[in-house]
Amino acid sequence: MMNNFGVFSDLQILILVSILWCGVISIIFKFCKKNMWVKSEIQRRKLRSYGINGPSPSYFLGNVPEMQRIQSMVAKTSSHDEIVGHDYTCILFPYFEQWRNQYGRMYTYSTGNRQHLYVNDPELVREMSQSMTLHLGKPTYVTKALAPMLGNGILRSNGTLWAQQRKIIAAQFFMDKVKSMMGLMKESAQEMLGKWEACIEAQGGSIAEVRVDEDLRATSGDMISRACFGTSYSKGKMVFLKLRTLQKLLSQQNFLFKVPTIRFLNTKVQKEVNSLEKEIESLIWEAVQERVQECSKRCSSEKDLMQWILEGAMDDPDLDKGSSKQLIVDNCKNIYFAGHESTAVAASWCLMLLALHPEWQHNIRDEVNQFCGVNNDDRHLLVPDVETLLKMKSVTMVIQETLRLYPPAAFISREALEEFQMGDIVVPKGVCIWTLIPTLHRDQEIWGPDANEFKPQRFANGVSNACKVPQAYLPFGLGARLCLGKNFAMVQLKLLLCNIVYRFSFTLSPNYRHLPAYRMIVEPKHGVHILIKRI
Repeated sequence: MMNNFGVFSDLQILILVSILWCGVISIIFKFCKKNMWVKSEIQRRKLRSYGINGPSPSYFLGNVPEMQRIQSMVAKTSSHDEIVGHDYTCILFPYFEQWRNQYGRMYTYSTGNRQHLYVNDPELVREMSQSMTLHLGKPTYVTKALAPMLGNGILRSNGTLWAQQRKIIAAQFFMDKVKSMMGLMKESAQEMLGKWEACIEAQGGSIAEVRVDEDLRATSGDMISRACFGTSYSKGKMVFLKLRTLQKLLSQQNFLFKVPTIRFLNTKVQKEVNSLEKEIESLIWEAVQERVQECSKRCSSEKDLMQWILEGAMDDPDLDKGSSKQLIVDNCKNIYFAGHESTAVAASWCLMLLALHPEWQHNIRDEVNQFCGVNNDDRHLLVPDVETLLKMKSVTMVIQETLRLYPPAAFISREALEEFQMGDIVVPKGVCIWTLIPTLHRDQEIWGPDANEFKPQRFANGVSNACKVPQAYLPFGLGARLCLGKNFAMVQLKLLLCNIVYRFSFTLSPNYRHLPAYRMIVEPKHGVHILIKRI
């Protein structure tokens, strides 16, 4: 009701206040947006002063509409037939390829008001990767998106926290430590091979179709669980399954190049992500507490990775009890994910390529017969030690060539947390730097005209002689952020391939569909189906 003085009712006042607040918020948003645009424009001008150009951005969305348009055009024109083509960058990241052809190996673009610098010059990539400054870190907006998956562990932390965590974890993956893990790796591999033998028997005793990527995930998970956490894959199976689900959910959100938005409400996907994050952390903390109890009951000079993380976190005077717990859980998540997912995917691509090139199966098998023994009771392959694996050139070349064509990590990504000198360029604070690894791995100026072909022999004399610029080979990164698990992964891959090739010959199944997909790492979207036959 209105009185004589024209006073509004409570409902009308509420509506007026809401309208006023919307206006105020709109003004604030436009002001902030203008300031962000000005900041981004200043960054662009500084980069362009060095002759670095790129596509012109729109005011609000930057180059995102153009990226979406290019991706849509590729989706309409691409045909996925039975021919296996290894150059997938033009399908997964077509905008990068188009802009590289237009602007060269270095250009600038934006998503919203975030400014990015694309760098595929090998010398600059080397300099950036080997820089020890803490002013260069992982892009904060990407690490924020990946927080449910990786917490604030070593894969996404920056600055002194990253340096502290690296100091705790790095030593546990030195080659002398990896040597002591060989026995556990062999046990895990034999379980998978036994399963494949059973598949052959169940499908008639001659030949069987196997989807190897899922089995390799389980086996790789078992290896990392036994070697680093003193437990088995079956015990930590729920952690792996939930991490895998979380990985797929985060990948759906296009966390790399989406436009910054304000989230007023949790979406259904976000609620599921939050729920999975809590469940994974709870499961890991239960495993940690069990491990603490086990360690208190026995005295041993041999410590596994989990014990080192526990001691490193608990002994740090700068961490309170809650922070120590979070550091432990976050790094366990990092190792659970990175320690098994990347290796399993790399092994899957290896088997796909070996199925296409049986001559390399023969080469590996010949070396296995030369260097390894056999248990006559069960025909299991006996790989004596890591030194023996290192002598096997064929399997090493196959792995190196697979990681060149299908590096699990597609990007090297950094953010200038402070102004940063790279070559003759001063990169402004806040600019994100991206290198597309598979593009660098296929550069014909570096690798020759056969850069898109599977030719392991290019690595016959090592990486330094495989291409014109050795630092252009980056499957494990380079410099300070070099993958800590490189030694573990290479020994694991060699052991798996030697055992598989010794026991089975295989070809691609007619059911195999070649379609690489980007889900935080580049993996076969529809799995890898092969037909296996006992040797």
